[in-house]
Amino acid sequence: DGNLNEDNPALSPTPHVTATRIVRTPAKKLNVSFNWWVSNGNPNLDFGPRLKGTDENPFRDFRTGGLGTPERDENKYHILSNGEFDYDQVYTANIQPTDENWLYPVQSIAGDISDGFDTRYVLSFGPFYIQPGQTLPLSFAYVAGKDLHVDKDNYDNNLAGNYNPKLFQDNLNFDDLALNARWASWIYDNPGVDTDGDGYSGVSDTCTIDSTILDSIDVLDSIVIDTTLTPPETTLYSHDSVVYDYIEVKQWIKGDDVPDFKGASPPPAPDFWIEPTYDRLGIRFNGYRSETTEDIFSQNVDFEGYRIYMGRDERSESYSLITSYDRPDYNKYVYSKGAWTLNDVPYSLEELQNLYKTPVITDPLIYTRTNPYSYLDSLFYFDKQDLNASDLGTVGSIHKLYPDQPKPSTSNPALAKPEELTEDGYFKYYEYEYIIEDLLPYVQYWVNITAFDYGSPGKGLEALETSRTVGAQSSYALPTTQDAARDGEKVFIYPNPYRIDAGYRNLGLEGRGSNQRTLPDDRVRAVHFANLPAKCTISIFTLDGDLVKEIDHDIIPSDPNASHDTWDLITRNTQLVVSGIYYWTIEAENGETQVGKLVIIM
Repeated sequence: DGNLNEDNPALSPTPHVTATRIVRTPAKKLNVSFNWWVSNGNPNLDFGPRLKGTDENPFRDFRTGGLGTPERDENKYHILSNGEFDYDQVYTANIQPTDENWLYPVQSIAGDISDGFDTRYVLSFGPFYIQPGQTLPLSFAYVAGKDLHVDKDNYDNNLAGNYNPKLFQDNLNFDDLALNARWASWIYDNPGVDTDGDGYSGVSDTCTIDSTILDSIDVLDSIVIDTTLTPPETTLYSHDSVVYDYIEVKQWIKGDDVPDFKGASPPPAPDFWIEPTYDRLGIRFNGYRSETTEDIFSQNVDFEGYRIYMGRDERSESYSLITSYDRPDYNKYVYSKGAWTLNDVPYSLEELQNLYKTPVITDPLIYTRTNPYSYLDSLFYFDKQDLNASDLGTVGSIHKLYPDQPKPSTSNPALAKPEELTEDGYFKYYEYEYIIEDLLPYVQYWVNITAFDYGSPGKGLEALETSRTVGAQSSYALPTTQDAARDGEKVFIYPNPYRIDAGYRNLGLEGRGSNQRTLPDDRVRAVHFANLPAKCTISIFTLDGDLVKEIDHDIIPSDPNASHDTWDLITRNTQLVVSGIYYWTIEAENGETQVGKLVIIM
């Protein structure tokens, strides 16, 4: 009811609001009905707004003695199809006996209903005529809005003696609810997106902005806008060496009526590869898609940076941030109406210097709330967007594999020049590398690289980041099959001896996979083979020569785990092995064989 002065904990004030929005119906033009009522078994207290009867639409008796609750199917269908759109609840006490349309409310309860009461409602639309087997696609959005009630004394405006519903409603703030309702519509049907490829992207609105006010607008941060620069006859605004006197801004209002069900999302994660070697993992990744994909709503390339995570298993909470890179850019806060607001997308230093000539901005961070930058009649201050950890040349940080490579001449790798592409067909310009050093060779490490954007500052949408678990890869810090063969490395096995009382699981050396954490100890034991050929047969024998287990190791050489495999200490007869001394053999594809011993103490 909006009474923010309520002291009763059971009636603690909730200043927020929820609402229902029709998002999709099977027809564009429908009769919509909205009926609400207060349900009560006492007919004198059972009330709902009701239109006076006419010759064309006579008054309908619900057979309950009251005006609110519809009983029986025919009465329920009546409120679905009556085309009535009830007045707001706060107006109940203001309906007069002389009203031309509405029945006079029961006066003993009208005041209580006006200042807040438990109600039900039906939102309905139609009619539809369907045949057996046909379906009706209907989509609703149930949305919420913060801070509908902002005036703690507003409740008094609609109490007995006042009953000023207009003043009450004028003091309600529907901004957040309206924004969320709009987002619900955008998520259902992304505006400006031609989903079915028929050339129609939805409905848009275009306005013209004089270039003389561009400095106050700066970088437009609006959801789904296209900006078209139109050559002028005069010379007021310069952009990329072309002069303009105004810009046309096209803002998409709705989509193409084809459902998308896509919300705001971060840039796609980069393609990456793990290249293991002695005690380290080389991480190579290509960020072409991350750095060139437009945001589905803003239709801007809003890529901000990368983060590299490493963990001991696939769980999100196991990952730790190893390093990050993000573009060096700055948020601009503008002083307006007594508060600092963030309206624009982040600026690079070069963009700030092009916009504001005097004084020249050499370090945006020296301009703070207490020491703002003054430009014409405006005050600004700046803050870093993310960490600005952006030195790609620093040793030990993320760095470009081809630092001198210019941007490619095309966005299509099939049309690129040979010198613009790597051996595996990726653009060199977007190739990066990071080395994780001082790792234990007998530990499995999980690695992932995420991409994140800068969000939509003017719309309150925080930066979005791809999942740290989806697409993760694992590897051991061991030489690849090629490196092992080149260096003459022999296959080795660990732990050896294997001791059942060594607590390998507690040390994190066993049972860390997502499919192993609930298994008993005897089902997660592991003996590791390292420096294996990519294709070979692993055999374990007793001292008497009986075959205990045979493992077919066949992994493509480029896989970071091609030189590694494990045995779970389960025999070919699905039994746990017993204590003893065992022989193992490794037979490579070319017939080369290696032999070793394994001691198991159970």
